[in-house]
Amino acid sequence: MSSGPMSANALLDELARVGVDRARGGYSRHVFTSAEGELREWFAGAARARGLEVQVDRNANVWAWFGRPGADAVVTGSHLDSVPGGGAYDGPLGVVSALAAFDLLRAQGFTPRRPLAIVVFAEEEGGRFGVPCLGSRLLTGTIAAERVLALRDGDGDTFADVARSAGYEPTHFGPDEETLSRIGTFVELHVEQGRGLAPLDAPLAVGSGIIPHGRWRFTFGGQGNHAGTTLMADRRDPMVPAAEMIGAVRRCAAAVPEARATVGRLVPTPGGTNVIASQVDVWLDARLPEPGKVRDLVAEITERAEAAAKLEGCTVEVREESYEGTASFDAALRDRLAALLGDPPVLPTGAGHDAAVLARFVPTAMLYVRNPSGISHAPEEFAEPRDIDHGTAELARVLRSLAE
Repeated sequence: MSSGPMSANALLDELARVGVDRARGGYSRHVFTSAEGELREWFAGAARARGLEVQVDRNANVWAWFGRPGADAVVTGSHLDSVPGGGAYDGPLGVVSALAAFDLLRAQGFTPRRPLAIVVFAEEEGGRFGVPCLGSRLLTGTIAAERVLALRDGDGDTFADVARSAGYEPTHFGPDEETLSRIGTFVELHVEQGRGLAPLDAPLAVGSGIIPHGRWRFTFGGQGNHAGTTLMADRRDPMVPAAEMIGAVRRCAAAVPEARATVGRLVPTPGGTNVIASQVDVWLDARLPEPGKVRDLVAEITERAEAAAKLEGCTVEVREESYEGTASFDAALRDRLAALLGDPPVLPTGAGHDAAVLARFVPTAMLYVRNPSGISHAPEEFAEPRDIDHGTAELARVLRSLAE
């Protein structure tokens, strides 16, 4: 690891070997796994090599301070965890760009009047425990610590157990007013998730807000049995209503303008090829720009799922795992950044971020670096090196303006 100034692209190269998923492609870097722990150590080392003071808060979020920590700080950063088989840019781009922006400011001889910090939030994607933005939600008290500690991963391990194994005391997790009160302004740079910038021939956008979105878990219950000896008429197979529900998700969402609904995860129990499942868990992700309509869409899908389960002699239980309403970024801050950066496009997004959680509490803004393919949460996620350099330079301008 170099201690001198480095570009964000060079810093991304340092991360390229960590958490490679040879089965799915891309990267799998989940909270409290060895890959995510290695990235945490990498960030702490890169920050200390730059003379930054590193702290870890009670919710496992990592902070690096330019000078002394203090109130009314200008904070930037993102996350280092990923979805299963995710791309190289979602999260890490915001972290490496922050480090590179600090290098630029230091090279300019800049001395901030407001404290400056980079934060790496824990478990933004929800890739291990199913609930996104745990680090920022715990920090702000928008999710109960007891609920988080009881969450289980795919292996049945609780958040509390794996946190303890990673060196974090479970009883420390929870609202952190002292740390939250230090944040005066938060700006998150992120790879674009969608293809809004390419048609505009623009390398960077300012975010306007995030549309409402949530995750629901449908648990279909039936009777496990032998695949070869159980006649079709004698079955109560929960896979059948699960399949019906997945088809309903597509049909219901397609009938609502601008709706996005996805089943990206399905887990049968016990999961044998020659076994009729006794239970099937299906996770629904639903998003819709119009406030209040997301739950209407989920209610319609639930009605279809219940009807399909009844027809097969099965049961279905639906649990809301997370929900975020409309997140509107601070209008005055958004306009200030747009003017400073030469009036780049101002775009909404359907992707959730820690910035959306913080937006309820502090002035918050987002910058998006162009993704020419529009693909995200997949190995094909991409940003051009020149656009990354541009985004880093513009982030440095923003931080300088806010910290002056």
